[in-house]
Amino acid sequence: MKVLWEREIPADEIVVSPRPVWKCRSCPMYGKRPSCPPHVPDWREAKEWVHSFKRAFIIKFEIDMARFEEDKREVLLYLLRREEELFKEGKMYATALFPGNCNLCDDCPFERGEPCKLPTKVRPSIDAIGIEIGRLVKIDFSESVLYGMVLIE
Repeated sequence: MKVLWEREIPADEIVVSPRPVWKCRSCPMYGKRPSCPPHVPDWREAKEWVHSFKRAFIIKFEIDMARFEEDKREVLLYLLRREEELFKEGKMYATALFPGNCNLCDDCPFERGEPCKLPTKVRPSIDAIGIEIGRLVKIDFSESVLYGMVLIE
């Protein structure tokens, strides 16, 4: 996993709609992880929440598809560290958003109906709360990349 870039954007540029959430419904992980619908705020609540922020960072990560799960886990951990750094800088409400479902654990107990082992680390997926990432970045499906986000201020 490698960070390709990090960009700050005004939060009012973030489009939140039901379209990404409906796309989530076709994912085999739908409803199985705590970062996915229906376990996250719905897009209407998320829209109000996202627009209560002034700024956000979008972070583009290059990943190795042969190591997808491991690289994605590194991305999630990076986003959580970035959130913590921003919090320590006084940005009290800094919140990371994951690219896709949470995979912090090798074996997810939540999938089996058991409590999450890391409830203080799980963050919603960007898509799960309705953020249209394609309105913020040019998606090139030939790239092996993931996008994360941290809402600030």
